[in-house]
Amino acid sequence: MRVFVTGATGVIGSAVVPELIEAGHQVLGLARSDAAAASLAAAGAQVHRGSLDDLDSLRSAAAASDGVIHLAFIHDFVADYEGIFSDYEGAVRTDLHAVQTIGAALEGSGKPFVITSGTVMLTFFLPQGRLGTEKDVADAGSVAPRLASENVALALSQRGVRSSIVRLSPSVHDKRRGGFTEILIAIAREKGVSGYVGDGSNRWPTVHRLDAARLFRLALEKAPAGSVLHGVGEEGVPTRTIAEVIGQHLDLPVVSISPEDAGKHFRWLGPFSSIDNPTSSALTRELLGWQPVHPTLIQDLEDGHFF
Repeated sequence: MRVFVTGATGVIGSAVVPELIEAGHQVLGLARSDAAAASLAAAGAQVHRGSLDDLDSLRSAAAASDGVIHLAFIHDFVADYEGIFSDYEGAVRTDLHAVQTIGAALEGSGKPFVITSGTVMLTFFLPQGRLGTEKDVADAGSVAPRLASENVALALSQRGVRSSIVRLSPSVHDKRRGGFTEILIAIAREKGVSGYVGDGSNRWPTVHRLDAARLFRLALEKAPAGSVLHGVGEEGVPTRTIAEVIGQHLDLPVVSISPEDAGKHFRWLGPFSSIDNPTSSALTRELLGWQPVHPTLIQDLEDGHFF
């Protein structure tokens, strides 16, 4: 299969590309810079120059491919100490337009189209702390961040596209990367304390980067149209546990941050620092035969490469 991949040189994409190639697929990777193009070529992928806001480029690449995995998301917005995104809405809007454009190019083809979302999106419409499952889908009219893209992808399943959604855990990790956890480490270094909000009992799901890459490949190859999948290896790790491991390795005190001070302490991560986001992947495992086999978040943190 010739697969167009956006975000092909990102944290997830750089694992998805070799996963696809090793499985016998050809990869056409989106590159907006010379460095990205060189990285893709070195990985054995073909290069398609363009960007997320170049809709003509996305349209032509999707039409020339047998399937699409959409991983890219603009992360270069600026956040202030109050945890407010300066142009997060713009990034979400760009993502939505990209999903709509690629989807339109695939309509009626029966080709697979896998988009990326996050388990954190569940907190916009589920009661705090309730275990989220793949059956949980927002109302079609939802305007919460990135949920509009999810709903567009689901609607494409009724228009001849084998669309699916992979919701990733907030901590996609390996020995050197940790998603939200990596940001917590940077904040702890800067502040001189390893913090958690309240009693730290709120939980974040996690998944190893290589397990996530395999899930994207399986979704491309065999996820039924309209599937919602969860990239979750661990249903929920208490944030206090994460803070304690960080404090131990950095030799810093582990302290509770009040909910009122979370925005100041955690900056843009503030709104996410207190969420309780336990999430199941049982249905994903049953549907695709996906089984996470790589180390857990705490195992990767204990390995010490982060520090």
